[in-house]
Amino acid sequence: MIVVNGNEYPFKEGVSLLSILKEHNKSLFKEAIVAKEDDKLIDLSTLVSDGVNYTVFTAESPEGLETIRHSAAHIMAQAVKTLLPEAKVTIGPVIENGFFYDFDVENPFTPEQIQKIEKEMKKHVQANYEFHRTVMSRDEAVKHFEALGEIYKVEIIKELPEDQNITFYKQGDFIDLCRGPHIPFSGRLKAFKLLNAAGAYWRGDEKNRMLQRIYGTAFSTKEELDQYLNFLEEAKKRDHRKLGKELDLFSFQKEGVGFVFWHPKGMTLRNQLIQFWRDLHEESGYVEINTPIILNKELWIKSGHYANYKENMYFTQIDEMEHAVKPMNCPGCMLFYNTSLHSYREFPIRVAELGLVHRHERSGTLHGLMRVRQFTQDDAHIFMLPSQITTEIKGVVNLIETIFKKLGFSDVNVEISTRPAKFIGNIEDWDTAEAALKQALDELNYNYEINEGDGAFYGPKIDFSIKDSLNRRWQCSTIQLDFALPERFDCTYIGEDGKKHRPIMIHRAIYGSIERLIGILIEEYAGKFPLWLAPVQMKIIPVSSEKHLEYSQEVYKRLKNSKFRVELDDRGEKLGYKIREAQLSKVPYMLIIGDQEVENQTVAVRHREHGDLGSMSLFDFFEKLSSEL
Repeated sequence: MIVVNGNEYPFKEGVSLLSILKEHNKSLFKEAIVAKEDDKLIDLSTLVSDGVNYTVFTAESPEGLETIRHSAAHIMAQAVKTLLPEAKVTIGPVIENGFFYDFDVENPFTPEQIQKIEKEMKKHVQANYEFHRTVMSRDEAVKHFEALGEIYKVEIIKELPEDQNITFYKQGDFIDLCRGPHIPFSGRLKAFKLLNAAGAYWRGDEKNRMLQRIYGTAFSTKEELDQYLNFLEEAKKRDHRKLGKELDLFSFQKEGVGFVFWHPKGMTLRNQLIQFWRDLHEESGYVEINTPIILNKELWIKSGHYANYKENMYFTQIDEMEHAVKPMNCPGCMLFYNTSLHSYREFPIRVAELGLVHRHERSGTLHGLMRVRQFTQDDAHIFMLPSQITTEIKGVVNLIETIFKKLGFSDVNVEISTRPAKFIGNIEDWDTAEAALKQALDELNYNYEINEGDGAFYGPKIDFSIKDSLNRRWQCSTIQLDFALPERFDCTYIGEDGKKHRPIMIHRAIYGSIERLIGILIEEYAGKFPLWLAPVQMKIIPVSSEKHLEYSQEVYKRLKNSKFRVELDDRGEKLGYKIREAQLSKVPYMLIIGDQEVENQTVAVRHREHGDLGSMSLFDFFEKLSSEL
């Protein structure tokens, strides 16, 4: 007997799992995608073994969906080879929410070609080809793909052990190197869509040939696919790169790839976030420092960055000595701490720094504000006694909560990462630190998950991720306990016993990266920033640039003197055109001034979301703004 999803079926020698389902469970047979034998995923074409328990997954399961997407990549490669026989295939893995496949072709894929490839895929789906698994020796596989001219497959195969048998999957006349498993028939790919194409280097190495990558997605039902495509459309509208240009916030230039050029309105937004951060940190007992961007190589050797992070750093020569542009702020803060002697009575010492850091990211990984080569990190380092760990952790968590709430994020996920296999320090300190992190979150009634063994080598940490309006998670804030740097930099304090002791140190960042946070906020608000953050809070629009200009200028001056961020549109354009432009620039308020407003010394207030709010005096409008702020 065999057991499938809890049901017993008679065992037959040389019979596949799919055949068993076809004979004994036709409804599951029609929906089955992949199976599991013990802990191993297998094809449904696998021959059954007596006395084994099998779990069969349908398209709705994570296992089934991943298999569908994997098979979709193969069907896409088959379609490309049908339309472009000269194309060379490389690899096609599953990724989050979809799949891709890289091809070596003469010219980049056009949108029209992508549509043709998708249409060809539908033909292969309708043909309902069986996915047939076969095995070759390494030498057989090399000869097979050399005969086909598939140089990339040959390269991959030659890297495998000589005595290894290699699995392949064939559907129709297309065969591909693959471990599997796959869907039983191509017809079980029900809902898919090709999304776009982009360049990608072979094996991600800029020294290799540029390939063309086609991205696609697949779901178990058309309804799920449509829902995801609608999500992509909404995400496209909110893309911070697009809105950043439209709202004149920032730009990127070819003269500095990966480096942000902040425009005046972007600087206003950035400065609002910085001022908010500074006010809260001052209230919370932090002192602010600023350390140099460039420091000599010996410092980075001492901190461990030179050995572990050198490939991501920029270097320069000064006075015939090698220096590094800092990728992190921590070593500079250690030097600051050691500029004076410290007593236990001073603790905790909370030191904050908005430090400009540089990291060499590969050009292919750069993505607007989300991944850049220069960014401002809102670092802070807290030096404390062992008895103060829990209290200080709670203080940082409360600060993070305050900032997230102000920014409009209420769904926060919290994880504690514990001691990894490779660590420094002693286990007793690690146990104390991990217990302190858990105690702090327990006392604050936080729900959290434990990531066993995922802490940094120098200490355990708490990570905070936020969910945006498109249900995407972003990891921003982190709190890390560090045993390494105080030791490496010989940081000490004089304890109650008059002897030198080593302080405990917290690394923490809340924004993480100001650049990345602004990118997240642009997409979260779709450019419609709340009043306190909006680069321009209101626009004054006179109906007539002649008749109503004098009073409009008076209103402008009064608002400006009251420290509001205001613009006056005194162009000789039609009123409807100016209102429409203000709406496109996503300004929170428009103040329309015509004959009635001049006569009554009022303003006609229009809100970007709620439309016409009627006329009101400047005093009443100020009261409304103050209440909202």
